[in-house]
Amino acid sequence: MNQRAETALVCGAGGFIGGHLVKSLMASGINVIRAVDVKPLEGWHQRTEGVENLSLDLKDKESCLRAADGVDLVYQLAADMGGMGFIENNKALCMLSVLTNTHMLMAAKAKGVKRFFYSSSACVYNGEKQTSEDAVALKESDAYPALPEDGYGWEKLFSERMCRHFEEDFGLVCRVARYHNVYGPHGTWDGGREKAPAAICRKVIEARNSGVHEINIWGDGRQTRSFMYIDDCLKGTQMIMQSEIREPINLGSSELVTINQLVDIVEEIAGIKLKRSYDLNAPKGVNGRNSDNTLILEKLGWEPSIRLRDGMERTFRWIEREIADGAGGR
Repeated sequence: MNQRAETALVCGAGGFIGGHLVKSLMASGINVIRAVDVKPLEGWHQRTEGVENLSLDLKDKESCLRAADGVDLVYQLAADMGGMGFIENNKALCMLSVLTNTHMLMAAKAKGVKRFFYSSSACVYNGEKQTSEDAVALKESDAYPALPEDGYGWEKLFSERMCRHFEEDFGLVCRVARYHNVYGPHGTWDGGREKAPAAICRKVIEARNSGVHEINIWGDGRQTRSFMYIDDCLKGTQMIMQSEIREPINLGSSELVTINQLVDIVEEIAGIKLKRSYDLNAPKGVNGRNSDNTLILEKLGWEPSIRLRDGMERTFRWIEREIADGAGGR
């Protein structure tokens, strides 16, 4: 007799990563029976047929109980978040996501869920370790002593601890990945919640299309980051969920670039050179952040397969088509 496919719930399925994750899980043979997001269905980045797509506010405990009913696996990606501009200006909203994760953990326990995945963030890392552009790659232990990104980072760090204690006290198997700057097609590219790769693609395309060959960059452009393409994120997420790694683990690229270098890449893709101006008063986050992938390579053999240049080409072409079609960036 064939063993039935595991059933899954994806929380935050109307968002960028969540929408991709639903499709990825189904392609791998997992039966995603429910996809949930607070946004109205018409505002989702992607919707998948054959799935119960629900618009629910998972900050509410009863909504979480409804969402978790009858599922083996919970992928908890739901959060009120965006790029650095949103995070720095909406700290209270970001922290209210603690209600979503707390209530989803309670619902998962009550409904007998087998495994619970939580998407944390590199924003949990101690800010004093990220003051230089010459970033030393952050290893998992660098989250403590705690000094995370104000608002969003504190919520993520607290929720990591909740997952740990739900496993220790109640036996709910929890797995936690610290995402480092995920990018790719079908994400937000304007409106205030977009992250650097999408924002730069949009700005370069608009400069080329308008004939005004100028670009404004937040910060001095020397701040460093690593960016992980969505396909690598999806593979790593499933590997972590299925693993026996009980501590939070990095999931990101170690291909470090400055924001100026990221603009160079997009200009080269677009076939244009732009005059740069710098807004030193704009939100720019930490000066340097990179992912130390030693642990995930050792434990799971995972490392990114898609170079930044290749992933940015795919992202650029998608945003280019969206703009040509007159679509909004959600």
